[in-house]
Amino acid sequence: MATEFPPFEYPVASCIAGVDEVGRGPLVGAVVTAAVILDPNNPIEGLTDSKKLSEKKRNLLFDEIKEKALAWSLGRCEPEEIDELNILQATMVAMQRAVAGLSIQPDFVLVDGNKIPALPMAAQAVVKGDLRVAEISAASILAKVTRDREMDELDAQYPQYGFAKHKGYPTKAHFEALEAHGAIEQHRKSFKPVKRILGLD
Repeated sequence: MATEFPPFEYPVASCIAGVDEVGRGPLVGAVVTAAVILDPNNPIEGLTDSKKLSEKKRNLLFDEIKEKALAWSLGRCEPEEIDELNILQATMVAMQRAVAGLSIQPDFVLVDGNKIPALPMAAQAVVKGDLRVAEISAASILAKVTRDREMDELDAQYPQYGFAKHKGYPTKAHFEALEAHGAIEQHRKSFKPVKRILGLD
C-alpha cells in the first residue's frame, strides 16, 4: 500500500503496547481508547486503520484481537468528564486508563497521533500510527467497534437522533435532530452546537 510515511522503525523494547482513541469529534457519548499488546507468535492478518475497514471486517478482527493478543484493555472518559476536563485532556486520561488496565505492563507504549499522555513507562507518539503500527491498528479497531456498538445502543433508546448512522458526529442530520428534540443526557455540553441548543453559550 503506497503511503507518504516511511515504514515505522520499532523501538528496542521487550513488550510494546499500541494505544489509540475513537470519539474525540462526536457531540455525544464517551471518548473510548484501547491499549493492545500483540503476540509475535500469533500474528493477526489484515490489521490497518479501523476507518479503512468494512464494519464486517472490523467486527471479525475485534474478536480475533481479543482472542490472540497477549493483553488488551479499554479506557474511556464519559461526557461529564469531557465537559469538565476538555476533550484533549479527557482523551489523555482515557489513554492512561487503557494502559493501566493491561494485565501485562508494557515497557514501551506507542500512541497514535502527535501527543502522548503521562505514563509510567517510555512512550512515543506516531503520526498515522493506525496505518503504520500493528499494535496501534489493533487498538483502533477495539476502540472503534466498542464505541460504534455503544452508539447503536443509544440509537435504540433515542431513535429520533440517528446515532446508528452518524455515530454522534456533527452531521447535518445530527444538528437537525438537536434542533428538533434538544440534547440528551449523553450529549457533551461543552461542545458548541450542544451549548447553543441548551442556551449555554
